[in-house]
Amino acid sequence: MKRIVFKVGSSVLTNRDEVAKERMLNLVSLIAEARKKYEVILVTSGAVASGYTALKIDRKKAVSKRLLASVGQPILMHSYKNKFDIYGVDIAQILLTEEDFDSRVHTKIFQDIIDSALANGIIPIVNENDISTIPDQLFGDNDQLSAHVAHYTNSDTLIILSDIQGYYEENPKKNPNAKLLQEVNEITNEDLNQEHSPNNEFASGGIVTKLKAAKYMMDNGRSMFLCSGFDLKAAKDFLFSEKYESGTLFRKK
Repeated sequence: MKRIVFKVGSSVLTNRDEVAKERMLNLVSLIAEARKKYEVILVTSGAVASGYTALKIDRKKAVSKRLLASVGQPILMHSYKNKFDIYGVDIAQILLTEEDFDSRVHTKIFQDIIDSALANGIIPIVNENDISTIPDQLFGDNDQLSAHVAHYTNSDTLIILSDIQGYYEENPKKNPNAKLLQEVNEITNEDLNQEHSPNNEFASGGIVTKLKAAKYMMDNGRSMFLCSGFDLKAAKDFLFSEKYESGTLFRKK
């Protein structure tokens, strides 16, 4: 059975000052369906945004962001549990930092936990531990975290569910007629140095972090699919029929 990693961003999981319950339920429903064909790992953002639903403080301060994450993590996981319970699926929370991938001992620990969870029919839900760590220990965005999780758990494909349809030849905000690229086989330095800004105030990534994740996957002989997290049709088509009208597949030829 192939193994896949879903990554979902804050812009998909939250709507203004509340958890986007319908979108989360749609995601959980997709994962429950995908489990029939794949082993599934979920990398999720949303802890800080979830914390802000309960506590309105300035998230730009480091200590505030940590507090929001500590408040929001149980809110986020509670929301996931309620929805996975509908499908009778158990979940496990795993918090990682960049350092966990630099230590053979730490890496082996989370690899064994994820392998054991999957073997027992449990969905591992991974997030970055930005509560008790310093910036040097963090990826800073879950796009790159998800790519590392996919590689180190020997997953075949990373699926990033975002607030964009895929990767365009030009910035669609500046050029409404920009063409959506169906497949990308190479990522250049110019691509990685372009302007990027997240569409949601709680998002830490942008298109460049997604391209970095895609390049990491491609460099390690794996693929990445970028598509909308608002309308999951592209993800479903990719997963179950290997055909899709929207979204971008990153893979080396």
